[in-house]
Formats: sequence, structure tokens, C-alpha cells
Amino acid sequence: MGGTSVRGSAAVHVAGVTKRFGERIVVDVPELMLGRHPIEGLIGPNGAGKTTLLRLLVHALPADTGTITFRAAAGSAVSVSATPQHRLARHGLVKTNQVIQDFASLTIWDSLLLAVATRRDERPHRLFGDRALLREHTDEVHTYLDKFEFADPFGYARSGGEKKLLDILRCLILQPQMLLLDEPAAGLPADVAERVIELIAERATAGMAVVLVEHDLDLVWQFCPFVHFMAEGRVLLQGSPGDVRGHSTVVEKYLGARRA
Repeated sequence: MGGTSVRGSAAVHVAGVTKRFGERIVVDVPELMLGRHPIEGLIGPNGAGKTTLLRLLVHALPADTGTITFRAAAGSAVSVSATPQHRLARHGLVKTNQVIQDFASLTIWDSLLLAVATRRDERPHRLFGDRALLREHTDEVHTYLDKFEFADPFGYARSGGEKKLLDILRCLILQPQMLLLDEPAAGLPADVAERVIELIAERATAGMAVVLVEHDLDLVWQFCPFVHFMAEGRVLLQGSPGDVRGHSTVVEKYLGARRA
């Protein structure tokens, strides 16, 4: 499972990583490479450790043991444990949120504009008076607003679906080298979720590495050429969608329970 990416794109290497909450080991991954394929699925039952693993990958949580290394497409390597989350985003490693974030203080337009501003400006409070920035990124923001309809793009994200969509678009507008998606379809209408995944697939074809945690397995089987199966904190199986969904371990620990 080790080695480097074979695609020439960004990759994450996990070695000897564990995470405990009290006496419970939530993540125990001896070795894992993510980024070998355009879109990789990460599936497993509730409590498998998937979201915790993603949070470890962007240093939203500190690992108890082991190392996590992010390697950019250009070949430069960054130690995740030694890099704050916001700086990892500047290096190109970005994660969406499973729990919807509160955007009540910013309009949809301003929230997207703030995302593009922080790529170059560490003082985002200057954003709304920076007319050059507004001119430079107006078309970019409009592209996303034209593709995905909000009830009021110049108002606030009100529904859970709009907040979820806005969180995903804020990550995409950063143009990450590697995007970690934590249940992007949850809370979105089916047609919107499909368009989101189609856009992400287009970006993956263009070179962005994607890791998708999703309980909608139809999306995983359709869009992920490679799947990791996780249970009880461990990555137990890896392979093509056909290999994974037909494996007895996956059927016993995940698919069987879902069909019961």
C-alpha cells in the first residue's frame, strides 16, 4: 500500500497512524496511500473511523502516533502533523465538512469571494474594500452561481442543503490539488448531488485527486474507480468497486447490515 502516486498528482501517505478517544482506538492504519486514482472511495459502517481519518489527514485532529505526509503534484512534501490546517489548504489539501457549517454572518456571494481571496491574502478583512480583487474574481464566482442555483445568491444560505452546497463550492473554488469529501451528497437534493459529483469528476479528470466518503453507494460505484473499505478503525480491503462490493468481509460488515 505504500509508495508514491502513479498519476503524477497530489497524494497522501499514512504510516503507523493511530487515534484514540479514551480507551477506544478509532483509527489504526499501519500504511495507506491515497491519490493513486482520480477519485477514491472510502466506505464503511457508521463508527468505522472514516471521518476521523479525514480529519487527521488535514490536521483538524492530531494523530496519537505515526506520520502523515502530503505530497503535492510538483513533488514537494509536507508533514501534516507539523502544518496547521489553513496552511495545508494553501499547499492544496482541502476537506469539506460532514457537519454543516454556519454561514449566517456572510452572504453566499461574500462567502465564495472570501474563499478565493484567502488563496493570496492573509488579511481577509481587506476583502470587501479591494476592488481589484472583486474585478479579478467576479467571473469566477459567477461561474459557480450559474451552475448551481441558490434561492438568493446575494442573500444568505438558509436551508441545510444550501449551506452544504456552499461549503463544497468554497472548497472547489480554492482549486485544491487534493479534495477530501465527507458525505457530500448528504442533505442535497438528488439532482444537485449528482451535478456536484459530476463537477468533481471533471476536476479529477483534469488532475485534482479526490477522496470520497459517502454512504450513497450508487455514487461510489459509479464515480470511484478504486475503493477503500474501512471498519473498526482499520482499512480492511482495497480494490475496484466490483471487487470490494462482492467481498465477503464487506458483505458481512456493511452491505449485509444495510440490506437487512
